[in-house]
Amino acid sequence: MLATSVENLEQFVPLTPERLVGKLNLDSTLADLTLFDFAIEVTCPGSDLAKALAENPLLPGAILTDSGQFVGTISRRKFLEHLSRPYGLELFSRRPLKALHNFTKIEPLTFPSYLPIGMAARQSLGRSPEFLYEPIVVEMEPNVYRLLDVHQLLIAQSQIYELTTQMLQEQTRSHTIQTEKMASLGRMVAGIAHEIKNPVNCISGNMGFLANYCQDLLELVSVYEEEMETPSDKIAETIENIDLDFLRKDLPKLVQSLVVSSDRLTKIVGGLQNFSHLDETARKPADLHECLDSTLLILNNQIKYDINLVKNYGDLPLVDCYSGQLSQVFMNLLGNAIDALLERKEKEAQNLNKNPTWTPQLAIATELLNREDQSAVIIRIADNGMGIPLQIQQRIFDTFFTTKPVGKGTGLGLAISNEIVRDKHKGQINLNSQEGIGTEFEIILLLDRKPEVELRLDEE
Repeated sequence: MLATSVENLEQFVPLTPERLVGKLNLDSTLADLTLFDFAIEVTCPGSDLAKALAENPLLPGAILTDSGQFVGTISRRKFLEHLSRPYGLELFSRRPLKALHNFTKIEPLTFPSYLPIGMAARQSLGRSPEFLYEPIVVEMEPNVYRLLDVHQLLIAQSQIYELTTQMLQEQTRSHTIQTEKMASLGRMVAGIAHEIKNPVNCISGNMGFLANYCQDLLELVSVYEEEMETPSDKIAETIENIDLDFLRKDLPKLVQSLVVSSDRLTKIVGGLQNFSHLDETARKPADLHECLDSTLLILNNQIKYDINLVKNYGDLPLVDCYSGQLSQVFMNLLGNAIDALLERKEKEAQNLNKNPTWTPQLAIATELLNREDQSAVIIRIADNGMGIPLQIQQRIFDTFFTTKPVGKGTGLGLAISNEIVRDKHKGQINLNSQEGIGTEFEIILLLDRKPEVELRLDEE
């Protein structure tokens, strides 16, 4: 009995390699290829198979069944090879295919339909040369089989390879562009910070003199009032117009607010300068708390109205590092945490059954870990946002992987942060996240960088 489906065979229509393989992507599996649905009972004579192969020149072989149950395969190559032998036509064309199957007895290579194309190609090429071009059996579901031409599989693997090469080139190009952009941004910020720093220093340096001068003038006015028992009508009118009593109370407050704002502006400029050190060529001792605070100053506009900021700083020594690059890491992690909190806040506002006790919180903690053979600084940045689903946590540091909408996330922030911590500082960055609870990133930086010292903090 012959069972065949012409849907995949496309009889009488020439099939090019492109039509056989179709449009693939890096995640394509065997199910995305053109699979041949052709089965024949082992009780059928060989002439039936010969006729089917003649009518379907692209058919790589046949699935052999016994009472509908899969028993093996016979390839076009092996079948024609045996027919072409002396007396082969007489031996196998009229006799049941079972005889030929028993004579050849080749164990078919069987793959599940969900197997990635690249993995299937590698395993297929691992066969002995004798069986290298035998068709592959693809199991679509239990007891449902299809045939795959090895030539088609190799064409598909070539396409996957080209796509992979293209993707790697694009990633390298994008990474280079991102690095150049960050370096340019660092230089631009450094220039702006330098230009701002001079007038800011002038304002900050003169605020003390301004406060003293105002105090002296107010004291002078008080002396005039004591010496002049009866002020003239013009002086009395001026005192009333300027509301002298209010001015005496408000002027010191105004000067003090200017002093505070001047100090804040000085810190912001310092933070910009720290952040601009992206192209440092050597490690230098740096205060990580200052790096964190500088980054928070830059992000303050996003934090101050919506998020409860909790800082728990330990007693840290100066750390030998690239401070600008670590500031970039802090910027990426803090920025992601803020985005997660604002996203959950928006969802909570839309949810009628929202959690009334939830408030957005960003927590930053640092500590010094001392051991006999090593010391390390640990920085933890945590939020109580939506958390990261478990199924994507393994990919969170992959280049170009992002869960943000198109146009908002580049998929480079965490990848670059991971590179800075692991490659530039020989440190470790860990993720701990639970859906619905929040996310914590932990950065571990060794203080003792002796070559023989290993980073063994996973035991904690």
